[in-house]
Amino acid sequence: MEIQCNGAVKEVKAGMCLVDFLKSLNLDPDTVVVECDGEVIARKKYESHILVDGEKLELIRFVGGG
Repeated sequence: MEIQCNGAVKEVKAGMCLVDFLKSLNLDPDTVVVECDGEVIARKKYESHILVDGEKLELIRFVGGG
């Protein structure tokens, strides 16, 4: 199954949840904001959000610095 992530097509397993997808990208779910098809997903829903074919995700990471 395919989704779009930050404009790139990604192949994912059917039934994969959002938190597992983020971990597959070596991202810490606590440091990423996810927009799915134009709507921000609450962090508490990352484990229950199952990816579907054709979904469009935008990932935004917060990085500290000074």
